[in-house]
Amino acid sequence: MDDIVRLGHGSGGKLSHDLIAKTFAASFSNPILNRMDDSAIFDLSGRIAFTTDSFVVNPIFFPGGDIGKLAICGTVNDLAMSGARPLYLSTAMIIEEGFPVSDLTKIVTSMQKTAEDAGVVIVTGDTKVVNKGCADNLFITSAGIGVIPDGIDISGSNARPGDKVIVSGTIGDHGIAVLSQREGLKFSVPVESDCAPLNSLVADMIKAAPNIRCLRDPTRGGLATTLNEIAAQSKVGIHIEETAIPVHDAIRAACELLGFDPLYVANEGKLIAIVPPDAAESVLNAMRQNKYGHRATIIGTVTDQHIGRVTMKTSLGASRIIDMLAGEMLPRIC
Repeated sequence: MDDIVRLGHGSGGKLSHDLIAKTFAASFSNPILNRMDDSAIFDLSGRIAFTTDSFVVNPIFFPGGDIGKLAICGTVNDLAMSGARPLYLSTAMIIEEGFPVSDLTKIVTSMQKTAEDAGVVIVTGDTKVVNKGCADNLFITSAGIGVIPDGIDISGSNARPGDKVIVSGTIGDHGIAVLSQREGLKFSVPVESDCAPLNSLVADMIKAAPNIRCLRDPTRGGLATTLNEIAAQSKVGIHIEETAIPVHDAIRAACELLGFDPLYVANEGKLIAIVPPDAAESVLNAMRQNKYGHRATIIGTVTDQHIGRVTMKTSLGASRIIDMLAGEMLPRIC
């Protein structure tokens, strides 16, 4: 097989079949995919969650991950934020002519490993090759289906005054990791993306407290934007404490150097949970027992004041409004 992707690999002919067989089918092999039909067929029952997302991160390889790992984690996490147990994924590749097959193989291998870690199966997909200059190396679109257990009602519109706001760990890791790779920035302490599948963490949380109100992963726009979205959806105010928000020293230093606010920097392996006050400690304890939540902490409270807004008590004791991100601070981080 050629060592680069050629336009012929997207023709639907022999080159296409060779690429699919030797790269995708070989890595993603499972009984549903191996039928090689136009649709994946499987059995489901109960309430279903369905999501789709596209990934155009630049660069496609970065400390702590790559575009393939990101695609699987992003799709799994979107399902998990509704309380669903992710089951099946699809993935579609748009590949630029001339892309190295060796890099494609690395990405596909990474996707399969991440899918195995998350306990999901990639059951169908598609491949397109476009002329050089018509894409930026590789774009991935993925979709996923999961089952929501009975009695679970998790939504951004469910927050109530008095609820506690929990974040699962340090913020800003992914955005700074991607930026540092893209711009060739070097820090004295290694900076890595937090990219991770969070469905096992969510399952532990639901087991501890099935009445969790809201779950969100603060990706583009970061913690601040996601909290604003929840406040608007639920028609509540949210008050957070700056000193309670966990940020790695290296990320904080990088943000100060570059003029960024960690509150607005993207994450790909963290979640925000809004939980009733009487469930907060049990949820927190469950999170800290999971490798993806060992630094979980309560950072604030839902209030009936400043409806639709997020306010923060700063480290100096003052109070400030935390607005939603107005523009694109870190382009191409997912």
